[in-house]
Amino acid sequence: MLTAAIASSDLTTSAQLLAGLEQTGLVSSVTQWTIPTERALDASEQMPDVVFLDLAREPEPFFAFANQLRRMKPTIKLIACSAAVPPQPSLLLEAMRSGVQDFLGKPVQPESLKDLLIRMAQDLNAKEFPSQDKLIVVMGAKGGVGTTTVAVNLGVQLTSFANKRTVLLDFARPLGNVHLLLDLHPKFGIRDAVDSLDRLDSHFLAGLLTRHKTKLEVLGGTTQPEEWQSIDVNVLDRVVNVTQNAFDIVLLDIGSQFSTDWAPILRMARMILIVAEANVPSLWTLERRLLALKGFGISQERARIIINRWHKGDDEVLKSIQKDISRPIFASLPNDFRKASQAVNLGTPILENHNNILSSRYRQIAGQLVGIDTSVSEKKSPLSGLFSFPSKK
Repeated sequence: MLTAAIASSDLTTSAQLLAGLEQTGLVSSVTQWTIPTERALDASEQMPDVVFLDLAREPEPFFAFANQLRRMKPTIKLIACSAAVPPQPSLLLEAMRSGVQDFLGKPVQPESLKDLLIRMAQDLNAKEFPSQDKLIVVMGAKGGVGTTTVAVNLGVQLTSFANKRTVLLDFARPLGNVHLLLDLHPKFGIRDAVDSLDRLDSHFLAGLLTRHKTKLEVLGGTTQPEEWQSIDVNVLDRVVNVTQNAFDIVLLDIGSQFSTDWAPILRMARMILIVAEANVPSLWTLERRLLALKGFGISQERARIIINRWHKGDDEVLKSIQKDISRPIFASLPNDFRKASQAVNLGTPILENHNNILSSRYRQIAGQLVGIDTSVSEKKSPLSGLFSFPSKK
């Protein structure tokens, strides 16, 4: 994973470059310096891997700053961003003398920026795609299996029990329902993020999120089906990347949608939780979802199955499906219709004392996702041990 910095005298172009860097998903942090500098750099400061020099009309102060950086860290990568590309011979010569290794045209294009960072990561032997560390996708085997309910309650447990800074992105189609289950009234949502990609960084994103009282942050979904007509699925990975710079866990409610357009986001995920029920239509679709994920080049170990609305009479069916798909059920959620229905209708998550089986099971799953052992803090549930919980990959 790369660390980066921006040296600039222009707040507008600096903000655009910051947004572009965070959207690549290839940088863990971005430092910003103002040129001309008000102070000399401290030798004790941690130097970044890559520095982008946002050249102004007078480039000399930038090259002087570049020479200072090179003295402090000879292996630092210096990239000049200029409106004149290819640069004039005199500018190119001065840049080379200052250690600049490449030029990018302004405004910087996302594709060019990502390609350059990938090359830099390979040169530095840095981890190329860090996104698998934070992203967890929640999808339904089919519609109506409770995908959003699972996503919301896991998100709440990850913040309140696991103490992880968690954001829930509502990418479900045709409409997002996350806000309804939390009794929230978002002013902004996914469409606002996509419409503002040129300035979408972690600071701008914070203004689009709605915070629940449990500290779970939510990026609202669409409220009108036709909104998806103006949302390009191919740029949603850039929205996801920005959230990963600001949170410990990124939960993504993708609903029951499934097409090749979503393959890039699914490949980014550390884990894909597929919610299903123990009935023929749901399990039939589940098998085909698993095959499709394999076709996308996604390891079967990253796909985990959650059986929602489980009751004891489902045991034989689930044993059979585990044999057919050659993998265990990751977790089960008991069929407490009264409790679940009440929570949905009131817009309150299932967050109660440890004696409630359903809330305890959500807590156990959240603990499993982040590697927390809940066996001591939780009373043993009648459902405990029914299904295995594979270790975190």
